[in-house]
Amino acid sequence: MTVELWLRLQGKGLAMLHVTRGFWGFRVRVWPLLPALLGPPRALSSLAAKMGEYRKMWNPREPRDWAQQYRERFIPFSKEQLLRLLIQEFHSSPAEKAALEAFSAHVDFCTLFHYHRILARLQALYDPINPDRETLEQPSLTDPQRLSNEQEVLQALQPLLAQANFSPLSEDTLAYALVVHHPQDEVQVTVNLDQYIYIHFWALGQRVGQMPLKSSVGSRRGFFTKPSPAERRYFKRVVLAARTKRGHLVLKSFKDTPLEGLEQLLPELKVRTPTLQRALLNLMLTVSGVAIFVNVGMVVLTDLKVATSLLLLLFAIFMGLRASKMFEQRRSAQSLELAHMLYYRSTSNNSELLSALALRAQDEHTKEALLARSFLARRPGGTQGSPEVPTGGPDGFAKRPRPSADRTSESSLRSWSLM
Repeated sequence: MTVELWLRLQGKGLAMLHVTRGFWGFRVRVWPLLPALLGPPRALSSLAAKMGEYRKMWNPREPRDWAQQYRERFIPFSKEQLLRLLIQEFHSSPAEKAALEAFSAHVDFCTLFHYHRILARLQALYDPINPDRETLEQPSLTDPQRLSNEQEVLQALQPLLAQANFSPLSEDTLAYALVVHHPQDEVQVTVNLDQYIYIHFWALGQRVGQMPLKSSVGSRRGFFTKPSPAERRYFKRVVLAARTKRGHLVLKSFKDTPLEGLEQLLPELKVRTPTLQRALLNLMLTVSGVAIFVNVGMVVLTDLKVATSLLLLLFAIFMGLRASKMFEQRRSAQSLELAHMLYYRSTSNNSELLSALALRAQDEHTKEALLARSFLARRPGGTQGSPEVPTGGPDGFAKRPRPSADRTSESSLRSWSLM
C-alpha cells in the first residue's frame, strides 16, 4: 500500500467519522421528539401476532399452557368464615379461640393504616386523570402527560392487585379470549386493536361450572325446551385497565366473567352478528322474498304490464331495505342485551375501584396471617401434640416454654402482620 493510497483512505475514514458523529448528534437531538412525531408505538403488535396463531388452530378449548399461565392465589372464604373454620378445626378451647380473635383484631389494626396510606397515594396519583372528578376543573393535561400519569397509576396499582391475590392474565390468554367465541354466547363483538394503546386484565376466583343466569349473554334456547347451560371457565372477579387512543384510562371491575367473554368488557367495541345467525336471517329473507315475488310480483307483472327488469329492480330495492332493517333491529337487540349484561356484571370503576382494591387487599392480608398463625404453630418441633397453648402476651401471640420454633413463628407472624 502506497503512502498516497493510505492518506486517501485515512481522509475517507475521517470524513465518515464526521458524518457518523453528525448523524448520532442529530439522532440524540431528534430522539425525544420521535414519540410526538410518530405517535404512540404499536404496543399490541405481539398480541395481534398471537391472535393470528390462535386463528390457525382448530377449535382450541383453553389457552396454551393454561395451568402454568394462571396460578390461583385467592382464598375462597371471607374473613369471618375462615375465622370460624380455624376455630372449629384448630382452636376449639375458649382460650385458643380468644387468642385467635385477638390476633385477628391485632392484624386488622396493624394493616389498617398501611393500606390507608397506599390508598391515599393511589388517589393522589389518579386524581389528575380521574374522569369522574366532582371538584373544580383543573388545567387540562396534554396527551403525553396523561399517558405518563396513567403509567404511574398502573405501576402503583400492581402491588396492590398482587396483595389482593389478583393474577395477571397473560397476553396469550388475552389473544385466546379475543379469537375464541363460546357457542353459548349469541352476542359477539369485534375489537379493533389499532384503537388501543394498552390492555391489561387481572382475575381471581377461577371456576369451572354453570355460570349465574344473569351473567350469561344470549343463552341459546331449543325449539321446544330450554337446554341446560353448559359448563364454562369463568372468574369471580376481573379487573380491566385499558386505554384507547382517543379516550382515557378505563379502570373497571366485573364479576362472573367467562374466559371467552373478556373482549365484551373492553371499551369501543362493535356488536356483530354471528355467521350462523346471519345465514339463518338470509335464508328467512330469501324464502319470504320468493313467496312475495310469486304471490304479488307475478300478479303485478301480468295485470299492470310492468316490465320485468323494472319489477326485479323494485323487488331488489325492497328486499335490500327489509334486510337492512332486520339486521339493524337484530344488532340493536344484541347491543341492549350486552348493555344489560355489563350493567349486572359491573361492580366498581375508576376511583371507587381503588378503594375496593385496598379493602380487598387488607382482607386477603388478614386471612393469610390467620392461616400462617394456625399452621406455623403446628410445624415439626413446635407444640408436639398440644394444638395451642394459652397466650401470654398482650399482642395475641402465643408464649411457649420452647424457644426455638415458637420464636421463629412469632417473628414470622410479626413481620407478616406489621409488613
